[in-house]
Amino acid sequence: MGLELDDLTAQVAETKTVMKSAVVLIQGLRQAIIDAGTDPAALKALTDGLKEDEDALSAAVAEVPA
Repeated sequence: MGLELDDLTAQVAETKTVMKSAVVLIQGLRQAIIDAGTDPAALKALTDGLKEDEDALSAAVAEVPA
């Protein structure tokens, strides 16, 4: 029972960390959109940056063994 509880506790802690990271990401993205406003160059730079991040994340996920 102790090992199962330790595993569950670790999983809960990891999930909370991931959730907090997602909140920070969403807040940062929201602020970046606000900061870019309607400036086409700033919006393009934001779009390009998000695409680069998306590609990097996709590559990292693809490397994780199933």
